[in-house]
Amino acid sequence: MTKPNSDRPSPRKSPKQARSHETVSAIIEAAARILEQEGHGGFSTNAVAKRAGVSVGSLYQYFPGKDALIGALLVRETSLLLQEAEAALIQQTGKDALLAMVAACIGHQFRRPRLARLLDFEEARLPLDPVTQMVGHQITSVARQILGRHDMPPQPDPAVAARDLIAIIKGMIDGAGMSGEEDCEALMARVKRATFGYIGIS
Repeated sequence: MTKPNSDRPSPRKSPKQARSHETVSAIIEAAARILEQEGHGGFSTNAVAKRAGVSVGSLYQYFPGKDALIGALLVRETSLLLQEAEAALIQQTGKDALLAMVAACIGHQFRRPRLARLLDFEEARLPLDPVTQMVGHQITSVARQILGRHDMPPQPDPAVAARDLIAIIKGMIDGAGMSGEEDCEALMARVKRATFGYIGIS
């Protein structure tokens, strides 16, 4: 998918004190709640500041506009997804680790489904943030570690296989989210068939 060439607006400054971290976290969560409850129509810096309980001036100390807010929210959510995907590596077998990673990805998408759908759209619209891009590479690295387990079928090119695996998982989960699907178990079964079939697990 082609990304715009312009840089994504970044936060103006990073919080350095505990209170500043709390303020930034409150602003980002307020942005998330407005997006999932009111959609883009109700999303503005004024609305976010009011929901977060801060002044618009305080918000602008950290975020120059709506795209920077959405960018920060994307970083938060993709970083959380990485943590959940990495937890799959504690599984003893490659097969169980793959299933755990798929379950983590599905759970992340359906925990806040409306927000996830809106962020999928924004991820395609906005240019890749370096942090989000790095997290994406790390999630692919998790897939590659799983494929490298001794009980997994060998792949001609493990790097390509890991990238394809993530594309299959992301594409099917995003598609289900966009269509409003709510049956996580049915989706899990389909993603399992697709990923096991690609890897060559019987």
